[in-house]
Amino acid sequence: AAINLLERLCLTWMFFFMMCVAERTYKQRFLFAKLFSHITSARKARKYEIPHFRLKKVENIKIWLSLRSYLKRRGPQRSVDVVVSSVFLLALSIAFICCAQVLKGHKTFLNAAYNWEFLIWEAALLLFLLRLASLGSETNKKYSNISILLTEQINLYLKMEKKPNKKEQLTLVNNVLKLSTKLLKELDTPFRLYGLTMNPLIYNITRVVILSAVSGVISDLLGFNIRV
Repeated sequence: AAINLLERLCLTWMFFFMMCVAERTYKQRFLFAKLFSHITSARKARKYEIPHFRLKKVENIKIWLSLRSYLKRRGPQRSVDVVVSSVFLLALSIAFICCAQVLKGHKTFLNAAYNWEFLIWEAALLLFLLRLASLGSETNKKYSNISILLTEQINLYLKMEKKPNKKEQLTLVNNVLKLSTKLLKELDTPFRLYGLTMNPLIYNITRVVILSAVSGVISDLLGFNIRV
């Protein structure tokens, strides 16, 4: 019993340590995204002591896009995605087991000690996933903020009226900004759940297995068939 308890404690510590590392990576990504969104604002750039430049030249737009791509790829990517996917699959498996136990006998579900352990693990994993989902969503909003490019386009139109002799050059920059806006919209990956990378296989398993299990539990508790 002592060895079994020690093994559980070690495995739990290792698992939650990996989750803390993943959360720290997500916090760093959010910090980079937050500072990146302040680059084109003179007031915010001065407040956070970061470089500032306007997107009024093609070279500046190129630097802005390159910096955005570099910051999004900075830090561990695949290893963190593996950790998050593993946590998601574990939470999915525990939820499926709990649903099966409830279907087997919902009146005696809380009588077993291992069911309480399952519920504690599920609650901890869901809190962690909600935290990552919040950070990932805020990070995506910072990187996908199209209002920055739209603001620069308005500034270019105003500058065209003041400097008609540079209209051709400013028109070129404006066209590049329009193409950049379309590019950023196309880069959004379809399998993302509030900033968490979702594999298509995991997405389909979630939709089929979990919704079926939840439908069975609700039908068993309410006494009539419900399809989710």
